Amino acid sequence: MNYKYLKMITQPSNKGSWAIGGMTLVGIGTGFIFLQTSVFIFVACILIGIGLGLVMAALIDKSKG
Repeated sequence: MNYKYLKMITQPSNKGSWAIGGMTLVGIGTGFIFLQTSVFIFVACILIGIGLGLVMAALIDKSKG
């Protein structure tokens, strides 16, 4: 049996990357609402989404101990 493969399957996934990606998508979605108003607001929403995702990833990592 390939134990290295089994270890890869049973390891928990990294939730921090999911938080960053999810918040980036939220930022893009929110930015599309304001896209007709200003392109700068669109870019700001994307950057805010990435920033919030990074903060959430840090909090998730901190709670794991």
